[in-house]
Amino acid sequence: MKRSPVWLILLVVSLLMAATFLVGCNPEEGGDDKVTGSVGIVLPTKEEPRWIQDETRFNDLLTEAGYEVEILFSEGDSAKEKENVESLITKGIEVLIICPHDASAAAAAAETAREAGVKVIAYDRLILDTEAVDYYVTFDSIAVGEAQGQYLVDKAEGSGNPLYLYAGGAFDNNAFLFFEGAWNVLQPKIADGTFVIKNSSEAVALQDKATLTRDEMGKIIGQVTTNWDFGDAKSLAEAHLTAASAADKGDVFILAPNDGTARAIADAFAADKDITSYVITGQDAEKASIQYIIDGKQSMTVLKDVRTLVKDAIEAAIAFLEGKTPGATTAYNNGVIDVPAEPSEVITVDADNVKEVIIDSGYWDAKDFTGLE
Repeated sequence: MKRSPVWLILLVVSLLMAATFLVGCNPEEGGDDKVTGSVGIVLPTKEEPRWIQDETRFNDLLTEAGYEVEILFSEGDSAKEKENVESLITKGIEVLIICPHDASAAAAAAETAREAGVKVIAYDRLILDTEAVDYYVTFDSIAVGEAQGQYLVDKAEGSGNPLYLYAGGAFDNNAFLFFEGAWNVLQPKIADGTFVIKNSSEAVALQDKATLTRDEMGKIIGQVTTNWDFGDAKSLAEAHLTAASAADKGDVFILAPNDGTARAIADAFAADKDITSYVITGQDAEKASIQYIIDGKQSMTVLKDVRTLVKDAIEAAIAFLEGKTPGATTAYNNGVIDVPAEPSEVITVDADNVKEVIIDSGYWDAKDFTGLE
């Protein structure tokens, strides 16, 4: 039977709507310069495994939903980041999902997007010092730091335990939030003598303060920053170990800010003959660190399920595209405005629950690891 022309018209309209819903073809793969969708995604660097995870999850979820996606990386360069945003704007995006390299420098890119009528979603890292942020998709960064600090507290016995503090990049607002959360938990145990700080004179000077100002945290972070760089983390740890006496070593506790730096720092401590044992934190549940946990070379990580964060970002983008406002349960002040957000849950992972949380949940595949029981 001959199909109705109305049916054909509806089919064509449906296909056109699907084709223009989210970010479309990569110009390098053919087609014209116009993005065939309405959302642009900018991530900070390919040098950290964490952001490759995010790229994979965005691709997986959007492909599963029937959409193609173009994801641009800023190569750790704020100028490149702004170029990426400008490129996506020229291609017709309506919503920008951006994880800034430098939280303050990204304000210029966000303002460029705002001036073009684009909704701006800060992804994982808050953009500071601008009104041009509409929503913040994040994990509870303070809760991440608190989970790291609590793990060290739970593993400590007696008093006088050597404590080595490390932090992320001072250019990243999250580094301050992670450190704030860890300090919330660790400071009472530093004050009562459970831990003794061994690698930061600024932290020692402030160890009796339960709550630190941003400037005070900045002074500590200035001494213990890894810049989110594995090489910097290893060099800094080696320098601290060289300066420390044998009495400052033995069974030690290490606050490491994320998985990549944790592996680098752990390798440095493991190579020191005066280190008897170490408990070290991490976050991001990177494959390499899951293997380190299985092998006993990293104590824990904090799982921030990127699948959840990506899903939340996509849902927020869709809400804006539909003229709605994404749900929010809290807000984060970026120095100018309170940015609405709905933080996602975080989970502590160690050798006791790594199989259940990471493998059984499907976050990573068992075949990617050795030594699993």
